[in-house]
Amino acid sequence: MMGGIFAIVGPSGVGKDTLMQAALAEVPDLCLVRRVITRPAAAGGEAFTGVSPAEFALCDAAGGFALSWQAHGLFYGIPVQVHDDLAAGRSVLFNGSRAMLVEAARVFPELKVLHVTASRAVLEARLLARGRESTEEIARRLDRACMKLPKGLEVITIDNSGSLSAATQAFVDALRLEQEKPKFT
Repeated sequence: MMGGIFAIVGPSGVGKDTLMQAALAEVPDLCLVRRVITRPAAAGGEAFTGVSPAEFALCDAAGGFALSWQAHGLFYGIPVQVHDDLAAGRSVLFNGSRAMLVEAARVFPELKVLHVTASRAVLEARLLARGRESTEEIARRLDRACMKLPKGLEVITIDNSGSLSAATQAFVDALRLEQEKPKFT
């Protein structure tokens, strides 16, 4: 692979982290960013670095994040070391928020977006199965699932309503397609 940065976005429960891990199994030279989140490390889910809000604020103020944002009452950060991976020509994937894509594109001008979607019924079943949110919180997440993406971004949509193998193949194909496009300067 030729390198580049990809924001993997979509509603909660759509399988972003699952697809990223599955793609890594097929394309071992991918670099998956380990986000810093103000969530206890024991909360489960993706592999992340859990910090307190005060620790996050200190790291952010010290320039420790290439990108940071707030969503769902938590703070998220992409460590500044992502620039080292990009400079080395690695393909970098990070789990992002649809609401921060404009800022992400400002920080990473060559950003490409893989928008992972799934049917409402599939999302609801996955959110219920993971057991992290109340019924009311799940309903709010489902209502936000159809959030529109900002205009002007390079976006490929991956449907993850069916089998993991089919979605993984579409995901890996999209990464390869985007990386093989000629760069114009």
